[in-house]
Amino acid sequence: MAQKANVKKNNSNNYLKYILIALIVIIAGYFTFDYFKDKNENKYKVKTSEDLLNNVKEPQFVKQGELEFLKKDNKNVISKIDIEIADDDAKSQQGLMYRKSMEENRGMLFIFLKPAVHAFWMKNTLISLDIIFIDENKKIIKIHKHTTPLSTKDLPSGGPTLYVVEVNAGYTDKYGISEGDFVNFTKQ
Repeated sequence: MAQKANVKKNNSNNYLKYILIALIVIIAGYFTFDYFKDKNENKYKVKTSEDLLNNVKEPQFVKQGELEFLKKDNKNVISKIDIEIADDDAKSQQGLMYRKSMEENRGMLFIFLKPAVHAFWMKNTLISLDIIFIDENKKIIKIHKHTTPLSTKDLPSGGPTLYVVEVNAGYTDKYGISEGDFVNFTKQ
């Protein structure tokens, strides 16, 4: 009889051991799942402008020319800016992406090989811009004002353009630049 009691006691101790082991496995599994779940959530997390600012080196402005905005009636100079020039695919795709700021008297001039209908967007662009579409006669045909940073919405030219100028948002209103005005530029 004493042997049966010891066997029952050993069996109940074994069950307790198995229950304890099962609890440890469940707790370890929970923490492992929680750890990898958080890692995967961060992996697929949508990047914010703050993430972009922290993870990408900001390109520095390099003066490559000057651009004048001219009134349509008398061709008098409205204002002048220093420009960077984007005249190939790589520079055009980069544009003003990842810039945290830009001085008022600066901008970027995009030069295309031939006139065509173009559309720009603000993907990875952290500052609001005025985007100015210009035809082959250097006449401004469309201005998109105060664009939304990081937006992937297309901003179309409205007709064939050979040039595009990007300046800080509000620049065209401040200086009275409008569709029908002209530009002239020199490269360095």
